[in-house]
Amino acid sequence: METSPLIALPIVLALEPVAGSAPSATLSRDEADALASLVAADLHALLPQVEQARLVLAGALFDPVELLRPGFPVWATLDELGRRVPRAGVAQVVAFGSHEGHMPAQPLEPSPHYADGPMRLLPLSLLAPQELAEELAEQIEVQLVGRGEAGAHTADWLMRTLGVRLEHARYLSRNDLLALTCVQYEHVNLAPLWSLLETALLTPYREESVLSARGLALRYENGRVLAQSPAEWLAAQSGDMSERAHDFAGIVFELRQYAALLDAHVLPLCLQSTPDGKGEAGWLLEPMADADPRHEAPQLYAHEAPGLGVVAVTAAQRGEGIRPRVLAHGYPLQPRALGPLLAALTTRYGCVAELQATGRIVLDEHGQLAAPSASVH
Repeated sequence: METSPLIALPIVLALEPVAGSAPSATLSRDEADALASLVAADLHALLPQVEQARLVLAGALFDPVELLRPGFPVWATLDELGRRVPRAGVAQVVAFGSHEGHMPAQPLEPSPHYADGPMRLLPLSLLAPQELAEELAEQIEVQLVGRGEAGAHTADWLMRTLGVRLEHARYLSRNDLLALTCVQYEHVNLAPLWSLLETALLTPYREESVLSARGLALRYENGRVLAQSPAEWLAAQSGDMSERAHDFAGIVFELRQYAALLDAHVLPLCLQSTPDGKGEAGWLLEPMADADPRHEAPQLYAHEAPGLGVVAVTAAQRGEGIRPRVLAHGYPLQPRALGPLLAALTTRYGCVAELQATGRIVLDEHGQLAAPSASVH
């Protein structure tokens, strides 16, 4: 009886639908079984050694961000389910599809939020005996990148079953998918983000520090990303007030890009200035002082930039001098995050949730983020 452990070798079947068409998110059990048989034939033609391995397939289509998450939860779940199948010999094909609208485990349920992406990925895994795994892994990396187009029968079945036309259908190793995603992020000037994500995926025990394209410092450590506060970044800049305000809006815009992608990859984002604080979905809060009961009640001021709306909110209170005392800065990173951010500020500082509109980014005489010296009406 086979007793050696089964080593998981992750693969994807990557589909590129013709623009404007979105395939169904999941396959039924019968459909998943039918596709698994076709996939097994394709892979056997490319990798004859697969006849000694167990092919495990999830009948669900994902966006790359759903597969490339710390711990690779989709593949981890697929491998776990595949290993539960009784081992009457290893070589067999195992498929998991939906039943009554649900996949057999939550991580195998694709999110509708990413259903319109240009590439849809169907996760596969080869569970190979230890003595075969190293050789098979090498062949996967060599053969799929050069000859990995899905067979004609497989492509035709996919188009008929999913009801879409496909530009391409090909097999990729997980390393191929990582390399492809790296190139895509580099193409849109997000190479530093990829450095953080790659560390979180492949060497999560390490730390990684980067500078964004605009110079914002970010660091991965302990399963999260810590970002330099935009206000702290601004304090280190030079130039006239108009230029500094414009650059501040740009750094918040860039941070919003990072936040959206980190959220999609399920990697928490916090501020370096409050590393022990919980990163809230869609907004970040930078407390700087407690409210002084001898001064007026705190008020909330909006920093606004053309095309970006409210880029920051400052909580401040007026005291004896003309300059307001800054208590905190908050950064809404998603369109719907402004309301929850204001609620958090009002709870923390005991003020009303009325946002004073300034129509601009307010800086003090030193070019730092501030509140207006006079009341805004």
